[in-house]
Amino acid sequence: MTFRRSARLNPGQVRDLRGGGGGLALGGGLGGVILLVAVMLLGGNPSDVSSILNNVTVGNGAQSSDLEQECKTGQDANQREDCRIVGFVNSIQEYWKSRLQGDYTLAPTTFFTGSVSTGCGQATSSVGPFYCPPDKQVYIDLGFFDQLQSQFGAEGGPLAEGYVLAHEYGHHIQDLLGVFDQGQGGTGAGSRSVRIELQADCYAGVWANHAQETILEPITQDQIGQAIDAAQAVGDDRIQEQTQGQVDKETWTHGSSEQRKRWFQTGWQSGDPNQCDTFNATNL
Repeated sequence: MTFRRSARLNPGQVRDLRGGGGGLALGGGLGGVILLVAVMLLGGNPSDVSSILNNVTVGNGAQSSDLEQECKTGQDANQREDCRIVGFVNSIQEYWKSRLQGDYTLAPTTFFTGSVSTGCGQATSSVGPFYCPPDKQVYIDLGFFDQLQSQFGAEGGPLAEGYVLAHEYGHHIQDLLGVFDQGQGGTGAGSRSVRIELQADCYAGVWANHAQETILEPITQDQIGQAIDAAQAVGDDRIQEQTQGQVDKETWTHGSSEQRKRWFQTGWQSGDPNQCDTFNATNL
């Protein structure tokens, strides 16, 4: 369906802490959970992770998976969601390793359920998928993909999942290139925060353009539509309309649905990371 059936997967790039459990106490109540989702969904700024999680106390996960035994080939990735995510992680890192050559550092993805301890602090599933610069890892509760459809109205599909992972690894590329050294904060439609997120969307599109050079079958237009739909579903304007009933551009941290779609398409159509310079773009 998506992966070449005989392709070999490398589960060693994924740390699986699902099922660890542990106590959970959220500071700020339900409002805090909504804020976490709105700010962090699909790659919140790493500086935001630590500050938002200051009042969150969680238990640690424990090793509890059989990915090494179950996720061996592309055929496994086509049949199991967790194996599919392993495959996406492998593909994304294979592309960027070849692109950056000796300058790329492998970054593991951690699966967790409910809560996890990270280099950025304690995190819960409410945060959404995120990249943590201090430990250079991507974190995701796979239940997010159900939430993406049920709560945010995305159609879902394999490449929607691939987009989510590729966006997070876009932050890893930014980290390696020193983007975060120049600052990460600010809010508003033209803020540095938004430019960081849109560049990660563009990098996700670049990976999609080159994905068939790795372990994936050629990507179809229908599959690209899944990724674009997911990007639009988590635009700041759409999330604000759903959670607040109104749009406030001055508080944006990720960009509008249209911006996220456009920058993903820029990466997809060009296949060139050099076209992802959102920091000098006059028209975001």
